[in-house]
Amino acid sequence: MAAAWEPDEEDAAFLRVYGPWQPLTPAQAVELMAGFPAPWWVVGGQAIEAFTGVRRFHEDLDLVVYSHDFPAFREQVSSRYHVWSNHGGTLRVVDDRHPEPLHPRSQIWLREHALAPWVVDCPLNPSVDGRWQSKRDPAHVADLDEVTWVAGDGVRYLNPEIVLHYKGAQLRAKDELDLQHTWPLLPEEKRRWLLDALRTTYGADHVWIDRLDRS
Repeated sequence: MAAAWEPDEEDAAFLRVYGPWQPLTPAQAVELMAGFPAPWWVVGGQAIEAFTGVRRFHEDLDLVVYSHDFPAFREQVSSRYHVWSNHGGTLRVVDDRHPEPLHPRSQIWLREHALAPWVVDCPLNPSVDGRWQSKRDPAHVADLDEVTWVAGDGVRYLNPEIVLHYKGAQLRAKDELDLQHTWPLLPEEKRRWLLDALRTTYGADHVWIDRLDRS
């Protein structure tokens, strides 16, 4: 059974501006990325669902590649989808005239054509000497295998404690729901890591910290 979270008025307002989404499933992402010559992984709510097994509504699919692998990603998907760069709410098509994204850390959105729904949100991820770097904490640099895991469906997902660290910046209803389902399943060392990361990034008064410390 899917968890009880549905888009709210803020989500509806976003869709009225940017248009509808009909996201690919992780299984469809595997098909899309078959033969891709570089790493890719899934983050956000889909990564939490893969870890917890608790289903909920997902308004998009966050499929991540490294910023330096964007040209290969564009080549991978451009025969099926138009490629757009979204940076701070500004959208620009990526084509032969404008082959680079608006910013190395922008999001890349995919859709078949102007009247079709968006299907993939690809946040470009920074790297240091080919290693993964956190967007929330630039000092956190690690091998990709240390911060991701591969599920039975063959999809590589970001570790749940790191997903929650990212989600701690916004504290939306869906982020609270993901926290509730994930925290009880985390081993003690990952709980400690998350609490330390929340304090370091957002401050000791972050609303999750006191509650999690007492749970």
